[in-house]
Amino acid sequence: MNWIFSLLLTVHILVALAIIGLVLMQHGKGADMGAAFGSGASGSLFGATGSANFLSRTTGVLAAVFFVTSLSLAYVASSKPKTTGSVMEETVQSQAVSKPVAEGEKSPAAPVEADLKAVDSKAAEAKNVDSKVTESKAVDAKAVESKAVESKAVESKAVESKAKDIPK
Repeated sequence: MNWIFSLLLTVHILVALAIIGLVLMQHGKGADMGAAFGSGASGSLFGATGSANFLSRTTGVLAAVFFVTSLSLAYVASSKPKTTGSVMEETVQSQAVSKPVAEGEKSPAAPVEADLKAVDSKAAEAKNVDSKVTESKAVDAKAVESKAVESKAVESKAVESKAKDIPK
């Protein structure tokens, strides 16, 4: 199967290079006017109009071959057998297995239970911190409110004292 892929890829690359060469050899539409007024194209290898037909037909055939090789390469590449799956599966399968527990030793499940207790204690600490932050926000809001009330009271007393000083 690998040699078919190599053969198709080689043909594909050669056809692509041939198409590039043929397109570069072709004349544009403006070159035909010069040939009609005797610029010497009638004595060429393919005749006066033969080169345009030959080159355009050859380009079309090579384009069709290019299309077929593209589809064939896609089919051959997709029909290759898959590997084991993903890189992660290979990593998990290749990890070393821990040694078996002897009769007198503790099982490795104890650290897992200790880790769960540590996670639970961290969660409880986080809840305590969260409640303290909420309480401090409430205390801060009350303090700001009381400062605002005090400043308004002082401001109103200052306005009253200045109003008394104004002569009538």
